[in-house]
Amino acid sequence: MIDRARKLIALALEQGAAEAEVYASSGKVVAVETTEGDLGYGEESISEGLGVRVIVGGAEGYSSSNDPAQFENAVGAAIACARARPADPNLKGLPRPGRYQNVRGVYDKRVAALGLDDCLDIAEGMIREAKAEKNAAVTFGKFSSIVSDTVVLNSNGVSVEEQETVIMGYVDVIIKEDGKVSTAFDYGVSRSLDLDMPAVGRSAAQLARSSLESVPTYEQVSDVLLGPNAFGDILEATFLSAINSENVQKGRSGLAGKIGERIAAEGLTIVDDGLLEGGLGSDKSDDEGVPSQRNVVVDNGVLKTFLYDTYTAGKENRPSTGNAMRGSYATPPQVGPRNILFEYPRSDVVKETGRGIYVNSLIGAHTANPISGDFSVECRNAFVVEDGAMARPIKSMMIGGNVFDLLKKVDGMGRDDKPVGAVISPTVRIKDIRVTPGA
Repeated sequence: MIDRARKLIALALEQGAAEAEVYASSGKVVAVETTEGDLGYGEESISEGLGVRVIVGGAEGYSSSNDPAQFENAVGAAIACARARPADPNLKGLPRPGRYQNVRGVYDKRVAALGLDDCLDIAEGMIREAKAEKNAAVTFGKFSSIVSDTVVLNSNGVSVEEQETVIMGYVDVIIKEDGKVSTAFDYGVSRSLDLDMPAVGRSAAQLARSSLESVPTYEQVSDVLLGPNAFGDILEATFLSAINSENVQKGRSGLAGKIGERIAAEGLTIVDDGLLEGGLGSDKSDDEGVPSQRNVVVDNGVLKTFLYDTYTAGKENRPSTGNAMRGSYATPPQVGPRNILFEYPRSDVVKETGRGIYVNSLIGAHTANPISGDFSVECRNAFVVEDGAMARPIKSMMIGGNVFDLLKKVDGMGRDDKPVGAVISPTVRIKDIRVTPGA
């Protein structure tokens, strides 16, 4: 892949590019899904492709292909694209190489060796544990393993290659008993094969069981404990958009102009760490070859920085924070988070709560306003907390508010970190959240 990328960069320069970049990736995905509650679908697929980015006459062009016979044509298409566009005064060029650090825990050769039969066995174990709960049925389940090899090269000397693995499993369970119905889900995701997938199935079924005898709630203002899924979903839909420098520069962030201001509770530090061991967003570089780093976004409640790629950083004459991300080789890089972490005194927040409400997950977090931070969401698998314990499940309820106010009301944080997208989310206790009964 590296030799091929070098040849394509040389070709781009020969054809008139001032700078050129190749992002190439190859990978294998094995996926197993349920059909009517039983394993019924399995697929193993292999993919390869690359994207070419060039700068010609102060403008950028991009093209991609998954056909090796068309890779040279992709170079010409990228150059033609750049020549068709006006010069961009904010375009300061492609990255230059820096000091790269190898990140531990992003590749597991055991995952790389998994075949379809292995994945079927793992998925079967997860589904079997879910069904072991009395009257539990699986409405959907899936297990996947992913192995990838990516290369980033450019004409400025960047040359980075990284191998990665990921496994993930998901199961949705329903229990029908004595005229009552309860549902729940759980999932697990990891870079390594050490993830306990049967425990995922068991956890989903037990959560559905514990939610069966639910009772109505009433309108109130309460301390709310957002479980990892709930807290992570809210931040993914709002806060991560607000710290994206492209959104800030385009006036689409509620945090624009607030560097140096307090935006979160005292003692709360929020970090984006591209070097986190085993992190799902960790690599030695971002997706345009800038060395990964640890960025303190919020320090003791005070906003310190936004996240930048090379282009948005160039608009402000500052360095990239190493946050250029790609969905695939088919798209140019855009600003994105790596691994969002929280530093705050940790404890058993449920046990320390005299009275409150625990929310396991949310429905509708994606409808939150990413600019204002306002949200109104339905809660799934919520429980009344009394004297440090889950007392009884709640039938249906809604919570609403503003994510920036929510961050200022953080009053406790658990030790149960869980990856939720780019967020490494714990249970978080929030003071004085308005709760209303659901439909």
